Amino acid sequence: MATVRASLRGALLLLLAVAGVVEVAGGLTPGSAGALCCNHSKDNQMCRDVCEQIFSSKSESRLKHLLQRAPDYCPETMAEIWSCMNSSLPGVFKKSDGWVGLGCCELAIALECRQACKQASSKNDISKVCRKEYENALFSCISRNEMGSVCCSYAGHHTNCREYCQAIFRTDSSPGPSQIKAVENYCASISPQLIHCVNNYTQSYPMRNPTDSLYCCDRAEDHACQNACKRILMSKKTEMEIVDGLIEGCKTQPLPQDPLWQCFLESSQSVHPGVTVHPPPSTGLDGAKLHCCSKANTSTCRELCTKLYSMSWGNTQSWQEFDRFCEYNPVEVSMLTCLADVREPCQLGCRNLTYCTNFNNRPTELFRSCNAQSDQGAMNDMKLWEKGSIKMPFINIPVLDIKKCQPEMWKAIACSLQIKPCHSKSRGSIICKSDCVEILKKCGDQNKFPEDHTAESICELLSPTDDLKNCIPLDTYLRPSTLGNIVEEVTHPCNPNPCPANELCEVNRKGCLSGDPCLPYSCVQGCKLGEASDFIVRQGTLIQVPSSAGEVGCYKICSCGQSGLLENCMEMHCIDLQKSCIVGGKRKSHGTSFSIDCNVCSCFAGNLVCSTRLCLSEHSSEDDHRTFTGLPCNCADQFVPVCGQNGRTYPSACIARCVGLQDHQFEFGSCMSKDPCNPNPCQKNQRCIPKPQVCLTTFDKFGCSQYECVPRQLACDQVRDPVCDTDHMEHSNLCTLYQRGKSLSYKGPCQTFCRETEPVCGHNGETYSSVCAAYSDRVAVDYYGDCQAVGVLSEHSSVTECAAVKCPLLSAAGCKPIIPPGACCPLCAGMLRVLFDKEKLDTIAKVTNKKPITVLEILQKIRMHVSVPQCDVFGYFSIESEIVILIIPVDHYPKALQIEACNKEAEKIESLINSDSPTLASHVPLSALIISQVQVSSSVPSAGVRARPFCHSFLLPLSLGLALHLLWTCN
Repeated sequence: MATVRASLRGALLLLLAVAGVVEVAGGLTPGSAGALCCNHSKDNQMCRDVCEQIFSSKSESRLKHLLQRAPDYCPETMAEIWSCMNSSLPGVFKKSDGWVGLGCCELAIALECRQACKQASSKNDISKVCRKEYENALFSCISRNEMGSVCCSYAGHHTNCREYCQAIFRTDSSPGPSQIKAVENYCASISPQLIHCVNNYTQSYPMRNPTDSLYCCDRAEDHACQNACKRILMSKKTEMEIVDGLIEGCKTQPLPQDPLWQCFLESSQSVHPGVTVHPPPSTGLDGAKLHCCSKANTSTCRELCTKLYSMSWGNTQSWQEFDRFCEYNPVEVSMLTCLADVREPCQLGCRNLTYCTNFNNRPTELFRSCNAQSDQGAMNDMKLWEKGSIKMPFINIPVLDIKKCQPEMWKAIACSLQIKPCHSKSRGSIICKSDCVEILKKCGDQNKFPEDHTAESICELLSPTDDLKNCIPLDTYLRPSTLGNIVEEVTHPCNPNPCPANELCEVNRKGCLSGDPCLPYSCVQGCKLGEASDFIVRQGTLIQVPSSAGEVGCYKICSCGQSGLLENCMEMHCIDLQKSCIVGGKRKSHGTSFSIDCNVCSCFAGNLVCSTRLCLSEHSSEDDHRTFTGLPCNCADQFVPVCGQNGRTYPSACIARCVGLQDHQFEFGSCMSKDPCNPNPCQKNQRCIPKPQVCLTTFDKFGCSQYECVPRQLACDQVRDPVCDTDHMEHSNLCTLYQRGKSLSYKGPCQTFCRETEPVCGHNGETYSSVCAAYSDRVAVDYYGDCQAVGVLSEHSSVTECAAVKCPLLSAAGCKPIIPPGACCPLCAGMLRVLFDKEKLDTIAKVTNKKPITVLEILQKIRMHVSVPQCDVFGYFSIESEIVILIIPVDHYPKALQIEACNKEAEKIESLINSDSPTLASHVPLSALIISQVQVSSSVPSAGVRARPFCHSFLLPLSLGLALHLLWTCN
């Protein structure tokens, strides 16, 4: 808001300048003032030349160019020439006129950031000193000014138009009608592009009523300021009056870390016309980063982290302490990786770099920061290192001439530190210790190393591991990618992010209506997880955030509202993360995962959660092996399906009883064969619609109805949510279908290859009328025909019924397939077997809508985190009570690269679940997922592998509408 006040008063000077009262020079002749100034640079000929060109320039564009370049030739230390030029060229010269962020520098919170900003000539110059995650106001102001620079450049040499245009962007609040009118009057005939550009900007900053911000007054720290604030907002109209009144009434200058001014800064960016802005909930400054604080291993770092991201900005000392004690501390790797996930999540693919070119064309590798800014940053780092020292927060490393000593290795290091490749499982981005030691032994200036330090001891601080699961080997990036042009087989529509700052990018899996422009992504409205957060969640979703005070284990659930703010927050019971589990006489702390025989377990707040797989041990007898079926309770492999009250079909009553269902809680026959609307459970004015679902919450508390009652409407909404009836006719939505007296076949557009309904068996053991019906349930297909076998659960089982099943041939040569649990047929895919906390799901259901939470909800949420459109998400609830998630290539003939991409997506999601990363855990109900095991379709050498016709194309999203009539043409 400091810039608001300055710009409002500056507008008066602008009006005087435009009216001619203040002279604005368009061209200058070298006179006594110019000669006097330039004499100050007599010992620096380059600076003197630039100075003389500035004073002799008659071209506005030439003058601007010279002013922008001047700092390169006349350094900061030449104070006399800067002072002279500033006083000799009033109204025209500013030292950093080319730096659009200069007017924003006072918004910087950290002193060192503010100083760097004032000395900068571009955003890159402050990127090392100013942290974007907590200098939100500064970077927002710079972005606004950058847009102003683009818009106003259309004015060309028309000074009045340019000045009025620039006035629009000098304030962080909505431009006034008079400002917009002035731009139209002076610029309409000069540049329609400028008007269009400005209109795009002003429409995002609508006019607002000052009383809409009354809730901000409650943020003031003393009672007198609160009263003054409310009186001023209700009586003053112009921004200048309001800002001046608040400064006087509260006896304080506008500071972005002050809760009162912080609120005004935030509210000015999230206003919609005609909507009253209600007080945002106390979700902390950054709920996503606050989630990471509980992962700190030391109490010091936990307290510092909580202090920085809870309800008040940490001071400069707190940030410096966090940098010193925590930011590079190996014991805090869990917290630091979590924070990195929030700042820069690992994303597949890297391309279009001009300096770090060896990182290009890597579509199945993960990177945190593959962008032009990091590319430039790596080049800048190399230039700094060439001066003989690498400066780290806690140590300076003297090096030899890196232009001569291993320059390619140093370049790979600089690029790795900036582009940040990350491991798919650990998500770590540090280089391996052996590479660090090797380069420092060869090129470190060991005579100048800090006392008591060697190459090994320095690398122990920087890169303490050689475990390839946790470090990045530099050898990978010493040469270009070998993939070349085939990288187009895997695309990344949302990387780099094409959407505006407050919107979320989603992969377009729905396709488009014929004739409509079709992008591979869509931008959707979202909410930030706090006033200083850049972590965005989808509008309309439920979000879990830590309590605002940052108490470990305490969370609340909020919804992302239409206003762009988190609202309707509900507190949840705190979880005691200090509680441990005793297993085999040993103590296991919260979050620890381990194996017991063939089962995987995790300790969750003192409760032991384990998979329930039947195991054979090394002590098992031959008789045990002979009778072992691998099924729960070693049930016989008989396929006599029963339908559980949770909506899951179990292969037999024995298995249903084994998983805990009593006889009255299941009935014979598969769930899909039941008609939940017969007899009709709905009222006369309602229609009963089957709604098959598998519920994960407790049935006795939340039920699991397989139908829903909807009102009988005379007229249907025009919302497009296509469905296909049993006559293969498409309807715009379900209401229209039933209004026309038709029966639902499947949700989604009608597909040509499903015109003839032929039954298929899904991985969940249900028989579907068609492939499309299975898809609409997000279930992939196991084999053709009715379900007839229990399926494989263990490599040791002697299940024979699958022998009668005719499996389709594999979709791709060179793939070592997997068999999902309970299925018969192999496929090329990445698979996750996930355990969840049922008690947590019950709690979520209780505090939200009192409805059961289903497998489909989990799959739909996970689907949002798969960034490659060549892969899609399917899954089911296994008979061993695990959620099985399959990430499968969707192309007819998936290439090896596409299969690898799906594998990497699966590994990434497994890592996010196992580490409780806010990337997933912020989303309800994914926060209840505890532990995951991944299995991928590894590649086998192509030699000797026979390419086979593709007959397993069950996997294309319905909406793509591609030619899948080849689906069943193989024998």
